[in-house]
Amino acid sequence: MSPLITPEELAAIGDAAILDVRWRLGGPPGVEAYHEGHIPGAVFCDLNADLAAPAGPAGRHPLPEPEAFQEAMRRLGVSEGRPVVVYDEADSTAAARAWWTLRYFGHGDVRVLDGGLRAWTRAGFPVTKEETPVSPGDFTARPGGMPVLDADRAAALAADGVLLDARAAERYRGEVEPIDPVAGHIPGAVSAPTTGNVEPGGRFHNREFLRERFNSLGAVEGVPVGAYCGSGVTAAHEVLALEIAGLPAALYVGSWSNWVAHPGRPVATG
Repeated sequence: MSPLITPEELAAIGDAAILDVRWRLGGPPGVEAYHEGHIPGAVFCDLNADLAAPAGPAGRHPLPEPEAFQEAMRRLGVSEGRPVVVYDEADSTAAARAWWTLRYFGHGDVRVLDGGLRAWTRAGFPVTKEETPVSPGDFTARPGGMPVLDADRAAALAADGVLLDARAAERYRGEVEPIDPVAGHIPGAVSAPTTGNVEPGGRFHNREFLRERFNSLGAVEGVPVGAYCGSGVTAAHEVLALEIAGLPAALYVGSWSNWVAHPGRPVATG
């Protein structure tokens, strides 16, 4: 099953938990956009509160504890046997984090609305300002459904496999660093900004395009692949794009914000 769903396919689903995961680093809060208009039946999922634990040495968006994630998903109406569709404004950056986290904790039927709310409205489907009544779900969080990396395994993968850096190229090179205290990248990592995964309107490039892109960066079948970013959000988008391309990959959830929290770790620039 493709991890993506079109607006037409979503409109045809009889019953799904639809999560609005609009979020942008630095704001404004996504819930404000949700109240201004959302897909009928959608409930707001807060990336910071529902899809991550509090920031700290583990990173700015570490994995939530299983119990906390389970409670959040049940509150949002997520159940074991019910499909889940996640969306954001357009490019799936935040929605991919929801997709990945649900998959990691064991939900087997999660799809991302390709092109997000923008694609939904362009297809002529309505939005609403009405709050969606939610019946609590029965989802049980079971960690381990997706491969993860810690700092040591990320460093090893950069040397022995392919570790993709999903941030903007200037952050990878260390020319700018607007958030974390140190600029640069993990030595041996390959620059692969997530902006290259999507078309100008926000939809993902097709499987063949993505496969060719990642193959050119060294991510080929039989080679272990991982991805990281600033805090594990856009890297989930990279993992999603790799899955579309048929190339499974591990996520370094702590990413750069975890890497630089320990001063002894090496940093490369250029």
